[in-house]
Amino acid sequence: MAYRITLIPGDGTGPELTAATKRVLEATGVAFDWEIQEAGIDVLEEKGTPLPEEVLASIRRNKVALKGPITTPIGTGFRSVNVALRHALDLFACVRPCKSYPGARSRYSDIDLVIIRENTEDLYAGVEFDAGTVEAKKIIDLAPAGKIHPSAALSIKPISWEGSERIIRYAFEYARQHGRRKVTAVAKANIMKYTDGLFYRVGREIAKEYAGEIEYNEVLVDALCMQLVQRPENFDLLVLPNLYGDIISDLCAGLVGGLGVAPGANIGTETALFEPTHGSAPKYKGLNKVNPCAMILSGVLMLRHLGETAAADRLEQAVAAVIQEGKAVTYDLKPDRNDPTAVGTSEMADAIIEKLKAD
Repeated sequence: MAYRITLIPGDGTGPELTAATKRVLEATGVAFDWEIQEAGIDVLEEKGTPLPEEVLASIRRNKVALKGPITTPIGTGFRSVNVALRHALDLFACVRPCKSYPGARSRYSDIDLVIIRENTEDLYAGVEFDAGTVEAKKIIDLAPAGKIHPSAALSIKPISWEGSERIIRYAFEYARQHGRRKVTAVAKANIMKYTDGLFYRVGREIAKEYAGEIEYNEVLVDALCMQLVQRPENFDLLVLPNLYGDIISDLCAGLVGGLGVAPGANIGTETALFEPTHGSAPKYKGLNKVNPCAMILSGVLMLRHLGETAAADRLEQAVAAVIQEGKAVTYDLKPDRNDPTAVGTSEMADAIIEKLKAD
């Protein structure tokens, strides 16, 4: 039986990464029936939207999607397609493993962390009001006098009991299923006592159900940043609201060699979408230059989600072996990023396929 998977190539370097990942996944021996759907900046002019409705319909129908990176303009332009997908499909849990692979450039070794980020609330809910708007003025008038400057633009930070409960419960269940022993909730509740404070209150309630099985603790987000750099081995699984989760997952990726080896999964009750955590790097488009590992490792997460555990393990081992050998790797995985022996996206995928064949 072939798995019917929605495949979104993305834009920028996305199509190259997607093509490499598709070949590698097919080399595992698992059968796929790819349903290709286009989204991103390249379809905006033709469709009038970077996220056509047929893309969402395909994911809802197939239940599982694999996506290449998509460009998000900074400060202007359309809203992030990645965020829009998470909201439209209620992909409430973002799962980002950060794991050391010998050979990847890093100051650390033996790191094995999982970041679970709430995906639908917080400042990423997209409830914003520009400076000078009627809505902004109403909110400023509601605030205590002098608290908000009259010329301020505003962004609303919603944190609900329901949203916090399902992401924290997901984190504990993930820990139970994957042999993780400690869940750390991360927020800034000493300052944001009602929003982040609620997140902690929910965490404490849910932790009681897992007492004696899974340890629970809380760390303020600023302290966490310092402690991750000093003693990353003290942490196992982190659960965070949306914005902190975005930032901390990139920090943790830096601990293991960068976003080039950082996969991602977005999980909902009905659908799941797998994607690399890095951007689309449009300046490298068409150059066959960028590291395909993050997207290939996202494919590993997809295989595990599908129940293809043996294939997932074989593929992760093949990726790890190629990185450790350090020969057929892209420039960012070389000790010297100007090393002329660095290979391209496609060639690194070829090397991983050869490892799979030799297994």
